[in-house]
Amino acid sequence: MTRSGWSSADVAASGRRPRLARLCRRSGLLPLAGRLRGLFREDVRILAYHRVLDSADPEGFSFDVDLISASADAFREQMKLAKRRFQPMRFDELADCLDRGRRPPPRALLVSFDDGYDDNHRIAFPILSELGLSAMFFVCTDHIGSGMPYAYDWLVHMLCSTGVERLEVPELGLHMPLPQDLAGRRAIARTALDRIKTLDAVAQEALIARLEREWQLPRTQGHPLCRPMSWADLREMQRGGMEIGSHGIGHRMLAKLPPAEMRREVAGSREALERELGERVDVISYPVGGPDAYDEDVMRATRQAGYRLACSYRAGTDAATSATRYDMRRLPIERQMDASWFEAMMALPEAFSYRSRYRNR
Repeated sequence: MTRSGWSSADVAASGRRPRLARLCRRSGLLPLAGRLRGLFREDVRILAYHRVLDSADPEGFSFDVDLISASADAFREQMKLAKRRFQPMRFDELADCLDRGRRPPPRALLVSFDDGYDDNHRIAFPILSELGLSAMFFVCTDHIGSGMPYAYDWLVHMLCSTGVERLEVPELGLHMPLPQDLAGRRAIARTALDRIKTLDAVAQEALIARLEREWQLPRTQGHPLCRPMSWADLREMQRGGMEIGSHGIGHRMLAKLPPAEMRREVAGSREALERELGERVDVISYPVGGPDAYDEDVMRATRQAGYRLACSYRAGTDAATSATRYDMRRLPIERQMDASWFEAMMALPEAFSYRSRYRNR
């Protein structure tokens, strides 16, 4: 999981799952298996995406390639299957079910996107509209309209682009020559991303800012391959039937902030969205979203700020109850997931979804 980290077992299993999924798909039993599972599980599937690009593996891409959830073609096919075999619903409908003590419909499915990249508007939104589907877009309010890449994205870009020959980042325990090839640098960037998230939020920001200065790669210069949406984009999507939710103000790990700053991120992002979009905002997705990114204090602040639902980035499904409404798990979709794997994961998420892990704090 890019935002909260997959285990080494998941890396190994990423080769086994597609093979098993292809066997299950060829057998023709996946639809039946999914229906049988539904007799015993009354849960909702919430799909979690980040980016949808024309290609799932763009040549020379110097940002976090693991945030590319799917190509445009793959996303369209995924949404077609979701619409055909499940009951799509909106987050406001799910919240209404909870408020009224009603169960969601069988095989309920929701679609969500984190962060707010401009490709959500350029590519994903037209496909959703074409298919008559809605999705929730969780956005970071300080980034909308800024043109600036997110800090974690910029860290990856700097590591993939810097001209320095040796990497010295003692805060992350990284002391090594930097390889010249992009694949080698991406591997180092994955390690750096995982390690930086063990620091508190202020230390994370200070480290990235220091590297920007030392490597003369200021984030303020922006980059055409990693831009956030604009407020106009969000308004157009909202008019087109999409939902907009909070992902904090500055994409900071809420549990790693001082309490007052954490509460400002939670409440302030909601206030900004409601002011700019003119509609009530009821749902938040915790930035990064792994088990070390939110805690009981964050969930309490979420309730107090007036949100009706909250999503993590822990992998799995949940029955929609008062006990889970501020800790809803989702099913991350990543670019390695081919059509067979996606279909198998939708039918049997316990067997085919990713597993979350705890990062050393």
